[in-house]
Amino acid sequence: MKKILIAPSKYLQGNNELCNLGTYVNDYGKTALLVASSDDQNRVQALLDEAIAKKSFNLVYGEFNAECTKAEIQRLRNVCAENNCDVIIGLGGGKALDTAKAISHYENKPVIVVPTIASTDAPCSSLAVIYTEKGEFEEYIFFKQNPHLVLVDTGIIAKAPVRFLVAGMGDALSTYFEARSCQRSYANNIPGGNSTKAALAIAKLCYETLLEDSIKAKASCEANVVTQALENIIEANILLSGLGFESSGLAAAHAIHNGLTVLDETHHYFHGEKVAFGVIVHLVLENASSEELNTIITYCKSVGLPTSLKDLGVTEVTPEKIMKVASAACAEGETIHNMPFVVTAEDVYAAIMTADQLGGK
Repeated sequence: MKKILIAPSKYLQGNNELCNLGTYVNDYGKTALLVASSDDQNRVQALLDEAIAKKSFNLVYGEFNAECTKAEIQRLRNVCAENNCDVIIGLGGGKALDTAKAISHYENKPVIVVPTIASTDAPCSSLAVIYTEKGEFEEYIFFKQNPHLVLVDTGIIAKAPVRFLVAGMGDALSTYFEARSCQRSYANNIPGGNSTKAALAIAKLCYETLLEDSIKAKASCEANVVTQALENIIEANILLSGLGFESSGLAAAHAIHNGLTVLDETHHYFHGEKVAFGVIVHLVLENASSEELNTIITYCKSVGLPTSLKDLGVTEVTPEKIMKVASAACAEGETIHNMPFVVTAEDVYAAIMTADQLGGK
């Protein structure tokens, strides 16, 4: 049995750490390409200026166009080449970070990933989601390595809208349960091996941290301040969940998310919000104990994560709609087939309807 664990070369987290960006850029060279939207750049410009003054480096502003497309990746690759950039910096949300990782991959340059929200576990990963010019999903690109540095400034995340943090909790909530299912079925993880004991321990720690610190962290974010609870949840959302999902694998919860995207009503909801409901469906599918199901539903309600279809904007629930979701979740190649038993669209339909009843009470 081949076991594989992958991770960023370095993960660094702390309040006001973006001010030290120059120190990390200088580890790789003197000129960096910044992949960030104008909004995200403006939000942290004072910190970038302070970083340059503190430890001089050249920053080339790439003016990311907000969508991770092949054309945008190529445009920024040209900017990188024209300016002889030594390192790529992705700053902002997932699409900017994925674009920076892609440029790093194709140009064979190191990449520094700077998330400004903690809404998903994507910053640590070795993949990117590519979209069409119309914003529709096109494909995944897998890279030969994870980011060279993930730099998380918790002060920036504390000032972001709290809904992003809570959505990250929903994404992180799936990590342990999907890892557990992949372990039971000996399913491959993202790099194509089986999980290590270390990765499974990280996934479990992620879940335990969420239960312990989520409510306190949400209050901290609402007050725009950094506390130890917020530090812990940011670490869970980004690092623990990132290592846990990539090195242990995905299963039903994320497949349910993908299925839910076929309903127009869900398009205004974040990835992690849909995944949270997917966790409840996942547990129904495996006939988890009532105690475990109640713990998850209570947790989701306590932080404001969806526990029913109504919470995801689906006010008119019909058999046709739900079977469409179930069929998409069971498409060939979907991660639901990593469950330790055969899953059919009919099984998923029943689990969604049951989860909706349980979570809707």
